[in-house]
Amino acid sequence: MTGNAQYAIDARAVGVQYSLKLTRKRTVRESFYNMLTRPDGPIHFWALRDVTFRVEHGECLAVIGPNGAGKSTLLQVLAGIIVPSEGTIDVVGQVSSLLTLGAGFDQDLSGRDNILLAGAFLGMDHADMMARLDSIIEFADIGEFIDAPIKTYSSGMRARLGFSIATAVDPDVLLLDEVLGTGDQAFRAKSRIRIEQMIKGARAIVLVTHDMNWVTEFCNRAMLLEHGRVVAEGDPDQVVAIHQEHSQRLRVVASPVAMATS
Repeated sequence: MTGNAQYAIDARAVGVQYSLKLTRKRTVRESFYNMLTRPDGPIHFWALRDVTFRVEHGECLAVIGPNGAGKSTLLQVLAGIIVPSEGTIDVVGQVSSLLTLGAGFDQDLSGRDNILLAGAFLGMDHADMMARLDSIIEFADIGEFIDAPIKTYSSGMRARLGFSIATAVDPDVLLLDEVLGTGDQAFRAKSRIRIEQMIKGARAIVLVTHDMNWVTEFCNRAMLLEHGRVVAEGDPDQVVAIHQEHSQRLRVVASPVAMATS
C-alpha cells in the first residue's frame, strides 16, 4: 500500500487461485498422496481472474454477482487477508473492514472492551478511542449487551457493533460485506446516513451486497462479477439490469432441469 492522492484503490489484473484438493476436507497426508499419484496433478480453481478496476476518493463501488462469483474473495484481497496469486493491488490510506474487525473480536470480552481492542487493532490511539467510545456504543444500539461477552451476541448484534466501529474511526477506505442487510429499519436508515456522510467526506467505499435497491439508489458505480471475472462495470442502473437479465436467464435454464429431476 502506497501513498497516492489520485485514487483510493487501484487493482490491476488481480487473480486468486486455489487448489481444490487442498480445500476439501482431507488430511494433509491424503492431499499430498493424491497430488503425487494423480497424473494430472492438483486441480486449481481461479476464484478471481484478471480483475481490474479503480476507486476514486468519494466513490461508493457496489460489487454484485451470483453466489460464488468471487465477491467476498475480492474484499478479502482489498483488506489484505488474501495475497493475490497474480496482478497488483494498491490501497491508499487507512482501511477499515468488518472482515478484519470480526476476526479480531475476542469472544470472551464484552462489546465495550472489544471496541477498545478493535481500536488498537486499527492502530488508533487509546485516548482517541476512549473519546469515541460513547458515540460508538450509542450508534450500535445494542443496549445492556454492550457489557456482555461477544459470544452471547447474535450475528446481527455483532454486525451492528462492527459497523459502528468500522465507520467511527474515519477510515480512508471502508469495506462492507452485506452488513447493511442486518438490523431493523431504523438501523439501516442510520447506516445509510453515515455512509453518505463518509462519501461526502471523500472516503472510498466498496460494498458487496445482494440488495439491488442499495446499489441503484446509493452507489456511484457498480461492478458485476461472474465466475471470478468482471463482466460489467459502470452506471449502477445499467449494471444491475445486466445482472438481473443474466440471473433470469439462469433461472429459465435451470427450471426444466429441476422439473426433469424432480
